[in-house]
Amino acid sequence: MRNYLIDMDGVIVRGDELVSGAEAFVDRLHQRQIKFIIFTNNPMSTPFDLQHRLQRIGIRLSEDHIYTSAMATADFLESQLPRGSAFVLGESGLTEALHAAGYALSDHVPDYVVLGETTTFSFARITQAIRLVAGGARFIATNPDASSPSESGPTPGCGAIAAMIEAATGVHPYSIGKPNPLMMRTALRRLRAHSENTAVISDRMDTDIRVGLETGMETILVLTGVTSGDMVSHFPYRPTRIVESVADLERDGDPS
Repeated sequence: MRNYLIDMDGVIVRGDELVSGAEAFVDRLHQRQIKFIIFTNNPMSTPFDLQHRLQRIGIRLSEDHIYTSAMATADFLESQLPRGSAFVLGESGLTEALHAAGYALSDHVPDYVVLGETTTFSFARITQAIRLVAGGARFIATNPDASSPSESGPTPGCGAIAAMIEAATGVHPYSIGKPNPLMMRTALRRLRAHSENTAVISDRMDTDIRVGLETGMETILVLTGVTSGDMVSHFPYRPTRIVESVADLERDGDPS
């Protein structure tokens, strides 16, 4: 039986609106007892917050069905240096994930500077991060996205803030989130699944579809997000399947 890694934005939701057919698709996954994770590069919210957001608009799931780049970052740090310390620029989704992994948050000679998206840009804390990285702290970013969507337009993403720190220190961050295959592999471990019997569903050719292909998964592109059908031919690789939306997977009898 196939398992699923499902991108959230552009596949299940668009902003605060549910993609048509997404509710029925997720309900079918539950009915068939198919394992799945909804994953996102956005590290700001906790799994509980995302679960509440999705349930409010009609998607029934548990916190165990959600995986963020903050959680992937915490998993990576725990595997590299258990019970370490980090100076964090980010929101509760990132700090709670690091706490759950046994990490102490510190501004005194931390092992890592960990950067995620934040809505409270602080010049003083950016300066502090620069000085800590220059002093030898290892530099980690939750994801490389240069911008993040919002209802009023794009906002600076993790990659944009990381570029400031890199320009000031000459140190390039190691980014954990998509398109790093590491996030896919840790998500698969959480599912207790193998790439050979897992499909990734996404609206992005340049991140999830590419990484799904590189990690040996079936790849399903939906056209409800940033990628149109005309854009696919511009890439040197193709997804396994292209559908209008997850509603088409439901109608086609998927998941199988």
